[in-house]
Amino acid sequence: MHVQDYIRTIPNFPHEGIMFRDVTTLFLDPRGFRMAVDQLVQPYAGLRFDKVAGLEARGFILGGAVAHQLSAGFVPIRKAGKLPGKVISQDYELEYGTATVELHDDSIQPGEKILLVDDLLATGGTAEAGITLIEKLGGVVVGCAFIIDLPELGGRKKLEDMGMDVHVLCEFDGA
Repeated sequence: MHVQDYIRTIPNFPHEGIMFRDVTTLFLDPRGFRMAVDQLVQPYAGLRFDKVAGLEARGFILGGAVAHQLSAGFVPIRKAGKLPGKVISQDYELEYGTATVELHDDSIQPGEKILLVDDLLATGGTAEAGITLIEKLGGVVVGCAFIIDLPELGGRKKLEDMGMDVHVLCEFDGA
């Protein structure tokens, strides 16, 4: 089986016309989950990472497992107002408005090598905001890894245009 075989599609969620790609079915299956984590880590074998940054929320599940495999620390990039202590913030565009992600201001040291992880790459706005936060603290984003890419939405191109190495396990057509 392939990673995409474990991913459920839910039509018209959260809105009419959206084909929601649900990775929770992948997470439920021990072999599927292990396969996904192994495939996310594989291109980075032999490289040293200081931290893995996971984007809220499914990026936390993946990021923790990937950090464990890479013997790296884990950094959560959260929605605004969810982290205690001193944070830095970055706004990003949504389809209808803006949102904000935050990072503890002491979670990344200058020069640390970071792998950014999330389940899905759509427009790339959340990932771009996460990269901006990491770079504000002096971190070096060495790669970005995702289970799913929705190529029609242009996120991969956006990140590659920023000079990012982007690794995805599978693609789905449609939003």
